[in-house]
Amino acid sequence: MNISHIEHIGIAVENLNESIKFYEDVLGLKCYSIEEVADQKVKTAFFMVGQTKIELLESTSPDGPIGKYIDKKGQGIHHLAFAVNNATEALKLAEEKGVTLIDKESRKGAEGLHIGFLHPKSTHGVLTEFCSKEV
Repeated sequence: MNISHIEHIGIAVENLNESIKFYEDVLGLKCYSIEEVADQKVKTAFFMVGQTKIELLESTSPDGPIGKYIDKKGQGIHHLAFAVNNATEALKLAEEKGVTLIDKESRKGAEGLHIGFLHPKSTHGVLTEFCSKEV
């Protein structure tokens, strides 16, 4: 597995528009993309900070993963995503090393990336995501 950089930090928010306003008006960042990922029941907004992105995540349904997360833990940092050459390969390598996976294979995510998650019980409490342009 070759991790090249932190791809993004995912932050669960209750209201995407209010959160975008904070990041733009207070922090001076510019939202460059808003996208809905229907199968994940989430709407996202992206900001660049150097080479790393901030991804704001608003649930489009109370029973979606982000809706459930906010109900349980409130708003805040949801996950840390690492850029890898091949997300499916990285998932398999992690599983071979004893890590419990949420995704056995990568799936389509925002910005056309292939994504897969490691279970936080195996990653010291941090929901960890692998992202790649390749499957």
